[in-house]
Amino acid sequence: MRRESVFSNGRIVTPENVFDGTLRVCDGIIQEIARGRSFVSPAVDLEGDYLLPGLVELHTDALERHFVPRPGVRWPETAAVLSHDAAIMAAGITTVFDALALGDTKDNSERILELDSMARSVKAARAHGLMRVEHFLHLRCEVCYPDVVNLFQSFEGEPLVKLVSLMDHTPGQRQFTSLEKFLQYYRGKYSLSEGEAELLIRQRKENQVKYSRAHRERIVELCRKRGLPLASHDDYTVEHIHEAASEGVVITEFPTTLQAARAAREAGLVILMGAPNMVMGQSHSGNVSALELARSDLLDIFSSDYVPSSLLHGAFQLHRELGWSLPRAVNLVSLNPARVARLEDRGALEEGRQADLIRVREHDGTPIIQGVWRNGRQIL
Repeated sequence: MRRESVFSNGRIVTPENVFDGTLRVCDGIIQEIARGRSFVSPAVDLEGDYLLPGLVELHTDALERHFVPRPGVRWPETAAVLSHDAAIMAAGITTVFDALALGDTKDNSERILELDSMARSVKAARAHGLMRVEHFLHLRCEVCYPDVVNLFQSFEGEPLVKLVSLMDHTPGQRQFTSLEKFLQYYRGKYSLSEGEAELLIRQRKENQVKYSRAHRERIVELCRKRGLPLASHDDYTVEHIHEAASEGVVITEFPTTLQAARAAREAGLVILMGAPNMVMGQSHSGNVSALELARSDLLDIFSSDYVPSSLLHGAFQLHRELGWSLPRAVNLVSLNPARVARLEDRGALEEGRQADLIRVREHDGTPIIQGVWRNGRQIL
């Protein structure tokens, strides 16, 4: 039996235009988009709200918070992953890449201890049809971590892995060029004493010398063999960008300087920035702001990072405050990430694409989700 839906009396946002129109879905696929109102009954009356493509999120750390909502508190696995799924859905995200950290700045951190349970829970919930959003895995590889290659190889053959990033959080470079910012962040996160923080810095620098180059080369080699798209993390210098480009990296995630972003544009890398950076107007680490990169036309994709709702909020800020067209701003959180992740069946309101849709209403410049559909089925 055919499953058909009609959405009318809304402002349709395609990759190039915004217009009052009607969208028809059949069996989970967008069949027709037309200007003007439809009087077919029954139809979803959008009451003048925007109809956007479901958002595509390539890098969120939000999953961790549901497994360990407070230090020392471990939530039941199934409940944790479904709570995460619900929060992602409520933000208008219909495709999410859950970022799993393979290695960390601190040994035996909660994100390392929970790695297996997070991966297992995502796979199990998907297999049992419990998820409302489509979940994939993004492996964040801390190249200075002693066991990172073994952790990476434990995901060999895992079909949910669709993206890999190369990270190096050694203090004094990349994200934390300022040791003061590093100490402020990690002493607060782990309640370290001054002596413990100094020991952490010394150990991390030693590990970088010992492991970084060999681990990075090995992970790049394994990704080439598996055909996985690669991202680099917190590029700070032009040399970082040149290194990434030579390795076949396609995304620079959170470049920390204007110079690195300019070099990325020249090298043909896709530039991803955190939407929380945009919403707050600055980087919490004191690095370049997303707003500055947007003004310089050096921004291709937003990631919600640690605040799922920031994805849509950031796109509408670009539209309202910087004067970007709404289609261009929405492409940063839908079509552009779908393309770089090789998901050609979604990310835009176009005939023949998957009917992942979100209904959005504005209130005082803030976008508010009114409804979410995935594969044509309403999930919120």
